[in-house]
Amino acid sequence: MKIMIIFKKTLAILILLGLVFFSFQSCSKYSEGPLISLRSKTERVSNTWKVDNYKVNGVDYTSLVTEYSETFTKEGNYSYEWQIITGKGTWAFQNNNMEILISGTENQSTVVLNILKLEEKQFWYYYMDGDDRKEFHMIQK
Repeated sequence: MKIMIIFKKTLAILILLGLVFFSFQSCSKYSEGPLISLRSKTERVSNTWKVDNYKVNGVDYTSLVTEYSETFTKEGNYSYEWQIITGKGTWAFQNNNMEILISGTENQSTVVLNILKLEEKQFWYYYMDGDDRKEFHMIQK
């Protein structure tokens, strides 16, 4: 009888652990992660980022934008800087937090960033410019 009770408790614990594991698996919203985070998406994106890698249609152009940086604030402000060129606008999550809409930026049209990875120290995204896929791997500045 005691063996049956121990078996049932063990089985219940294993089922509970399995459910917790699969719940965490579904927490990863972005294709490149993270699996889970204790910081909100707004807190993670609110940072000043610099380019670590930049590709257009899979071809590396990182050397052309080494001085480029972007800043996102918790209040929804956005700015970019590239040598002497700067701009300011606003940002907001959209499409169930899978995208960021950047709007109101001088000398730029509205842009939708498709988030690939959003961690505390890494932010990867791409956007479409006509038929060109421009992918940025940003790191904390």
